[in-house]
Amino acid sequence: MRLEDWFLTNAERGNPEFTLPAWVTGNAVVPLVHGSTYFARLVDEVSELRAGDHLFFTDWRGDADELLRPDGPTVGGLFGDAAKRGVLVKGLMWRSHHEKISYSEEQNRQLGDDVSEAGGEVLLDQRVRRAGSHHQKLVVIRRPDPDAGARDVAFAGGIDLCHSRRDDADHGGDPQTVPMSAEYGSTPPWHDVQLQLRGPVVGLLDVVFRERWTDPRSLDTDNPISYLKDRLRGADLAADPLPEQLPDPPPAGPCAVQVLRTYPAIRPKTPYAPTGERSVARGYAKAFRRARRLIYLEDQYMWSPHIARLLADALTAAPDLHIVVVVPRYPDVDGRFALPPNEVGRLEAIQVVSKVAPDRVHVFDLENRVGTPVYVHAKVCVIDDVWACAGSANLNRRSWSHDTELSCAVLDDTPDEREPRDPAGLGDGARRFARDLRLRLLREHLDRPDDGSADADLLAPDDVVRVVRAAADALDAWHTAGRTGPRPPGRLRPHRPEKLPLHTRLWAVPAYRVVYDPDGRTVRDRLHHRW
Repeated sequence: MRLEDWFLTNAERGNPEFTLPAWVTGNAVVPLVHGSTYFARLVDEVSELRAGDHLFFTDWRGDADELLRPDGPTVGGLFGDAAKRGVLVKGLMWRSHHEKISYSEEQNRQLGDDVSEAGGEVLLDQRVRRAGSHHQKLVVIRRPDPDAGARDVAFAGGIDLCHSRRDDADHGGDPQTVPMSAEYGSTPPWHDVQLQLRGPVVGLLDVVFRERWTDPRSLDTDNPISYLKDRLRGADLAADPLPEQLPDPPPAGPCAVQVLRTYPAIRPKTPYAPTGERSVARGYAKAFRRARRLIYLEDQYMWSPHIARLLADALTAAPDLHIVVVVPRYPDVDGRFALPPNEVGRLEAIQVVSKVAPDRVHVFDLENRVGTPVYVHAKVCVIDDVWACAGSANLNRRSWSHDTELSCAVLDDTPDEREPRDPAGLGDGARRFARDLRLRLLREHLDRPDDGSADADLLAPDDVVRVVRAAADALDAWHTAGRTGPRPPGRLRPHRPEKLPLHTRLWAVPAYRVVYDPDGRTVRDRLHHRW
């Protein structure tokens, strides 16, 4: 297996200022499925930090009072206590918008205030494109003690440090909630994935944080009113210097990791990406082109026809390729004017891929064992059990060109010896991390044993499609029959997007493209369909 066949080279990345290695080898990567799993690990790691250690984080939303375990601590308490012990705590939260329009400005500010009062420093960062956001979810933990470098760790993925995220495999939901569509009940079930990374990649993610932290531009580049409000409130508007970066941690495992990012091209220019960076888009596009048998996706949106065209091209180029997608049953919002734009993008995307190969595109949504829909917030892709990716970026134009995003693509040097050993037939072989991640997710969705003892029919791509389709159809038939008799195993059901009347589409399509899924590419790149 050649890493350059799957990973972007720096020349392909498209950011001429990117001088770091295109990827790093020797890493241990562990997928943490569900917020409760991630939060528990985060508590363990942060609780061990001592004076002089480093704790850096970025996030889209943070709630200071979110309980990381049922009996605590809270996010604010965990990070604040670390700062009181002398840990160097630095954070970048998206400044966000007011909660009256369903955003989290006050919550993000409260987390920043709590940590700063304890001795850390958290900045509200609005250095984004107009109507954009900082969507990265990253925690980096470093230790100056040279004997402790092997314990350095980073967490990157889709899980915010906020309400609604602390769910588990039973999907009863987080008792601390954010407002959502009523379809998800009083405690919305939440499915998500974060990666735990050890090894040299921690040093690379440290750089990602430091680039944003040392950006000399004003924190409110696009909003003078917000800047004035912050000045009047005495907000911290200048980042204190960071200590010199520590040496990279030693090798820790068999995985090569490529850090993929989205930075929009904006003015004033981003110093570390003056023309923007779309390596998330380019990394996915390159991997899609190499797909031959199975693309497995879990995505919050999967709602852009522009990205769907890349999947359609992959289906056309590889006649044996199947795509299995797990999405939320309903958008997270409802209402006469908010709901249709959220529905129309996914409907268009599904139509694009289904038109090419309707028998090879399989879209499902998820519910818990009592039938409540599960909100799929994960952003995960596994291709041919070789290339795997998880992060903050969804499969839409906003994530690929407009917002600030961070995802990690993983190629494991360890071959998986279970048959088929080379499902794509390209000589890459099945790789341990990618296959195990896909199986880990499908076991839960199909109610299979956690120990993998029933995985035999989930290895070959054709078997995967047959088994998943049959389980979803059986559960759907049970619902249609009035839920009589034993509930079939599994939690997947065929996804049926709402069909919108023409008069609704006439206004919902423009609203979706301008407001919900804006395009941050240059006019030239749009005209040439380039990412």
